[in-house]
Amino acid sequence: MVAFASMMAAMSTTRRADMFTEDGQPSDDDPREHGPRLGDERGTLVESLRKQRLTLELKCAGLDAAAMALRAVEPSTMSLLGLVRHLAEMERATFRRLMAGEDAPRLYTSPTNRDGDFDDAVADPAMVAQAWDAWRTEVAFAEKFVADAPNLDVTAIDALNQHGSGGGAMSLREILLGMIEEYARHMGHVDLLRERIDGRVGQ
Repeated sequence: MVAFASMMAAMSTTRRADMFTEDGQPSDDDPREHGPRLGDERGTLVESLRKQRLTLELKCAGLDAAAMALRAVEPSTMSLLGLVRHLAEMERATFRRLMAGEDAPRLYTSPTNRDGDFDDAVADPAMVAQAWDAWRTEVAFAEKFVADAPNLDVTAIDALNQHGSGGGAMSLREILLGMIEEYARHMGHVDLLRERIDGRVGQ
């Protein structure tokens, strides 16, 4: 028990010192804090997704193109840049193509290049800027679509079963939950990638 207490004390003065906000505690400079609390169903889902999206931006802040393109351990081609591109693709496929029914071409992938969002991500400042522009454009579209929807029961048909519906209808409620899940899964990857780059952890 004493050894465990010593280990925790050591961690609190070493690893936690590299967290993104002072002392690893919520603070006024964390854009994910101080949002709506105890809202209705739509407000709760929207706020949860907002925080996930902001976490991506926070964890990538201050990095140059080389750091953004640094890949995880082989054989993975995952990188922070790849994740920005991937999540832009997911936002576009989910809200613009599925829910809004737009005939919008894919951004980085194709039937013959299914992992282009990750595989083709290289340390090019112009590529990084383009990826962020694309991601922010798709997020803005999604936010407006959700805000304008009359309710969460709005549905779309996932005919090709690309969103886990089994090939049937999906409600906006399911879509929001699925997107939160998508981000939450990848934020674990983002944590590890950022720690590998410069040791910053947590938050």
